[in-house]
Amino acid sequence: MKPYINKQNILVFACFCLLFITGVFYFAFTNDFGYRTTTIIGRDSTDTEKEQLESNENSGKSFKSPPNTISGTECENYNRRPFAVMIAEDAEARDLSGIGSADLVIEMPVVTGSITRMMALFVCENVKEIGSVRSARHDFVPLALGYDAILAHWGGSNMALAETDKIDNLDAMVNYYDSFYRKKWIPAPHNGFTDTGRLTNAASKLGYRLVSEFSGYKFLENPESLQSSNVSDGGEVSNPKQAQNKKLSIGYRSPYDVMYDYDYKTNSYLRWRDGKKEIDTLTGSQVEVKNIAVMRAASRQIGDGYNDVDVIGNGKAVVYRNGDEIEGTWVKKTDTDVLKFYNKEGMEVEFVKGKIWVNVAELNTRVVYE
Repeated sequence: MKPYINKQNILVFACFCLLFITGVFYFAFTNDFGYRTTTIIGRDSTDTEKEQLESNENSGKSFKSPPNTISGTECENYNRRPFAVMIAEDAEARDLSGIGSADLVIEMPVVTGSITRMMALFVCENVKEIGSVRSARHDFVPLALGYDAILAHWGGSNMALAETDKIDNLDAMVNYYDSFYRKKWIPAPHNGFTDTGRLTNAASKLGYRLVSEFSGYKFLENPESLQSSNVSDGGEVSNPKQAQNKKLSIGYRSPYDVMYDYDYKTNSYLRWRDGKKEIDTLTGSQVEVKNIAVMRAASRQIGDGYNDVDVIGNGKAVVYRNGDEIEGTWVKKTDTDVLKFYNKEGMEVEFVKGKIWVNVAELNTRVVYE
C-alpha cells in the first residue's frame, strides 16, 4: 500500500525550505559571510570602521586639545575650573611647592609696604603638592571671582571669611574630605599643603561646578612674527634681542623684593626673590613665566597685620611680554569682572600663550626695567 502524501504538507515544507535558504544567503552577503559587525545607532558601520582605521594610523600622533582660557596653553584639563590657592611668601616658607605649575599668579601686599602673598591659579597641570598654603585676604576674593575660580585657603581674616560666602571655597580650617594636610616636621604655620587631586575630590563631593565658565584673555597667535616685525600690538618698538639683558625689578620691601630676568632664547622671564632664584621644589627648576603685568593700586592699613588694596576700579599698568614693555591701564569694574589690561590706545593687551604673573604694586613702590 502506498503511503499517503498530503500535497498541502509538501507545499508548506517547500515554502519553509525556500525561506530558510533565502535567509542564509541574505545573512551571508550582508554580513561579510558570517562575520558579525557592530551597529552604532544613527551611524553606518563602515563609517565606524573607517574611523577606527584612521585612529590606528594616527595613534602615534599627539592629540592637540583646545587652549585653556587662563594661560592659553593646550592641555588635557583645558576646561577645568581654576583652583585659586593662597600661598605664603615668608622667607621661612621657601622654597615653594608647585608654584611653577600655576597658570596665573597674583602677588600682592597683605600689609601696606611690607609682607606680600600669592594667589596661584591652577588649571592645566595635575600638581602633586602645593604650598605652603596660607590664609585668605579679602582683596583676593574679587580677583578669584573674576576668574571663576574655587578659592583654597587656610582660614583668613575676618573680612576675608565674610567675603567667602560669595565664592565656592575650600577652607583648611574645616578641611572637608581631607583636602589639606600638614607636614609635621615643618614649623607651623608654614607646613600646610594640598594638591589638585585633593582639591578636585573635595570640590566634587561638595557639589561645586568643576567646568570653567571664564571667558578668557586674548592671546597672540604667532609671537614669532611679532618679534620679527619689531612692532608690538600697542605700537611700541619690539626688539627682544635688545631686551635679552634687561631686568624688571619690583621694590617690595626685603625679603619680598622681586626681579625678573628676560631670556630671549626661551622668550621667558626668570623669577628671582630676595636676590635668590625662585625655585619650585617639585621640579628643582627656576620659575619662569611668559607674561608679567604690573598694576598700580593704592593700599591702606586698616588694623594690625591687615590692609585694604584697591583692586576694583582702574589704574596704571605695564605689561611685559615677548620682550616688550607695554604701558597702559588695568580695569576691573565689579567683583565678578575679570581683571583686564589695556594699552595706551585702549586695546586689550594680547598675552603670549603661557604662564602669567600679576604683580600688584603700591603707588610708591619702585619699579625699574633696565
